[in-house]
Amino acid sequence: MALYSGVSLNIPDTSKPRVVIIGGGFGGLYAAHKIDTDKFQVVLFDKRNYHTFQPLLYQVATAGLQGDAIAGPLRTALKNKKDFHFRLLRVLSINEDKNTVTTSIGDLHYDYLIVANGCKSNFYGNKLMETYAFPMKSIPDALNLKSQLMQTFESASMINDPERLEKLLSIVIVGGGPTGVETAGALAELRKQVLPKDYPGIDFSKMHIYLVQSGDHLLAGMSEKATNYAYKDLNRMGIEIILNAKVTNYDGAVATLSNGQTINTFTLIWSAGVTGDVISGLKPEWVDRDKLIVDEYCKVKGSKNIYAIGDIASLKSEKYPHGLPGVAQPAIQMGKYVAKNIGKFHNNEKVAPFRYLDKGSLATIGRGKAVFQLSGNRTFTGFFAWFIWAFIHIAFLVNFKNRIKVFFSWMWDYFTYDSGNRLIIRPYIRANDEVAKQIIEENDY
Repeated sequence: MALYSGVSLNIPDTSKPRVVIIGGGFGGLYAAHKIDTDKFQVVLFDKRNYHTFQPLLYQVATAGLQGDAIAGPLRTALKNKKDFHFRLLRVLSINEDKNTVTTSIGDLHYDYLIVANGCKSNFYGNKLMETYAFPMKSIPDALNLKSQLMQTFESASMINDPERLEKLLSIVIVGGGPTGVETAGALAELRKQVLPKDYPGIDFSKMHIYLVQSGDHLLAGMSEKATNYAYKDLNRMGIEIILNAKVTNYDGAVATLSNGQTINTFTLIWSAGVTGDVISGLKPEWVDRDKLIVDEYCKVKGSKNIYAIGDIASLKSEKYPHGLPGVAQPAIQMGKYVAKNIGKFHNNEKVAPFRYLDKGSLATIGRGKAVFQLSGNRTFTGFFAWFIWAFIHIAFLVNFKNRIKVFFSWMWDYFTYDSGNRLIIRPYIRANDEVAKQIIEENDY
């Protein structure tokens, strides 16, 4: 019997205009929060029933936080909305002519559609890389990576083969943006403060952490002071930074770089690029480089009533010729803007164009070390920047419970140098690794 046999969307009919939102990320969540449900019915579709605070995924992957500390149920976050309806499902296509969304359960008519389904990892067509590299776009991705890391260290404690030990104790991070820099810093602190206590039989001076960046500096888009600070601190922490090189191939055991270098590793973390997850049915002329082209009102150019916000939207301007940065703030601001003005759009009233307010850029490098760049390139580094980074990240978590969890977890880690989330709850089986699969089955994990 099919999973959804006899099931329907069960959205009540309404005399109000219906706004359908696809995606419960930053943009979709803030749009749903702000739309006036006295005037509109709001329906939110997402393939997960929770909102993920993506900037802290790397901490879940490196055992700094538990997965539920950075996630909050969408129903709970929006429980006070009167005419709001959440449905856990995947959107398959959009029919702009009929104003309908086709889902894995059925179709739903909309009066206004807000596309906020974000992006996915971009492996540039390399199927081997897609199979063996570890992306970090979701909590399942982060948990897979955490299990891989912990299983790797457990294996390293039981072998004497130097070649295999080298692969186990070498980690490659691809991409020198905030995610890559923050992941490298977290792994360096894990290597220095935590792992030697857990595995006294392993010589962690032989553990190599490589950070590969295609450009000539880290944290592209930030000031020279910020990029230099990040480079020097990571270098002092023992991160092996490789600039002006790309990982061109990875087969699960060997990473090949464009500069001719090869690195033996069983763990390659991919934070080098994303691509828009364009839903089927949208017109090709609306799409540019896998993103939806929007005008200054966040409406998809050429459409009548479809808006796109966040990473899926391409909003270009003189200041941002390549579109807005792929971070949380543009999504949040666009979500609030569309929600605030959708009533005016409906009544054909005049609306001021959307203006993105750059509130600055942040990246943490390690304990008490971070960079914070304000709009206008004023840059702060060190403990003050780290404090601002911590405060802002806690403030934007989806609920109070999550803020308490993260705050006390960080305080514990800061004062005890002990990241306490190193459990292998759900073992990770590498693609095509029949040996690992057999071991896990035999031990009844």
